[in-house]
Amino acid sequence: MKLIKQIQRGKSAPPRRVLVYGTHGIGKTTFGAMAERPVFIQTEDGLAGVEADRFPLAARLGDVLNALGELYTEEHEFGTVVVDSLDWLERLIHAEVCQKRSVESIEDIGYGKGYVFALPLWREVLAGLDALRNERGMEVILVAHAQIEKFANPETETYDRYAPRLQKLASALVQEWCDEVLFATYRVHTRTATEGFDRKRVQAIGTGERILRTTERPAHVAKNRLALPDEIPLDHRVFAAYARGENPIQTAADQN
Repeated sequence: MKLIKQIQRGKSAPPRRVLVYGTHGIGKTTFGAMAERPVFIQTEDGLAGVEADRFPLAARLGDVLNALGELYTEEHEFGTVVVDSLDWLERLIHAEVCQKRSVESIEDIGYGKGYVFALPLWREVLAGLDALRNERGMEVILVAHAQIEKFANPETETYDRYAPRLQKLASALVQEWCDEVLFATYRVHTRTATEGFDRKRVQAIGTGERILRTTERPAHVAKNRLALPDEIPLDHRVFAAYARGENPIQTAADQN
């Protein structure tokens, strides 16, 4: 059949490739556990208290690749693969580079080339995740911690922002690969108080509400391909509804 005869019309809705990053203990792992029939590939021991199916804790990169391989070849009913966490996966990747190059630290490889040598290993992991998504119909959720980095914006002065806790080359690769990059944080309000001598003091007031920021702002890295609101609850059920083309917030308002 000629290629032009294979052109398809309409929107495609493959499973999502999602990176969720944020501060320690905010609920990133719980977000993954709320997905449809999840199974965790553990690179750190962070599932305490979370009821979820999991592979044994990975001690080396080969353990992660073997888990991806078995999810691809073996019969199972899992619908989501969760890698928890990316920053600990990066340690395994760096250890693999060090072993192949016979060095103790990736920094021992001069001129930053160690991080370049790590990129093919990152691509191998992402290719395995792509195979699960494209051929086994699995959603992919990647969990990472957050760090504050300096961002040299060519249009402004350099400023701080939140980003995934990954080396910059790996971070750029993973962010480009993902459909959504979501920053998990707490909603914070500010209040300006007047003190003596007309001095102003800004107070931060936290409500404890946990949210996902879905679009990039100066304070954080984020993106989405679903036209999401700038903020949604840190709840996979809400995210999944948006991914299906629904508006769960409006639906809940209409019901009330």
